[in-house]
Amino acid sequence: MQPETVIRALGALAQEHRLAAFRLLVQAGDEGMAAGAIAESLGAPASSMSFHLAQLANAGLVASERRSRSIVYFAAYPMMTDLIGYLTDNCCGGRPCDPAPSIGD
Repeated sequence: MQPETVIRALGALAQEHRLAAFRLLVQAGDEGMAAGAIAESLGAPASSMSFHLAQLANAGLVASERRSRSIVYFAAYPMMTDLIGYLTDNCCGGRPCDPAPSIGD
């Protein structure tokens, strides 16, 4: 994975509505969700959500398809897997990692 791709993906996720939308799509699985349903679930205006979904699509984190009058979005699992792999590659210098303390401990 190229650093430019990683930076674009992380930049797209570095916004509250985009991160929430991506997490919602991951939970939705292969069925995906219509753009309007995403906006409604997150309490965001549809026009704003369209912008945020376009940013996620531009980063390769979501895909979409038209179904009748709706556009249904899906998490791009291969990209998510590659991004997580890139971030954890060479974790702990190849040694088994100690369990991480919980945040707030």
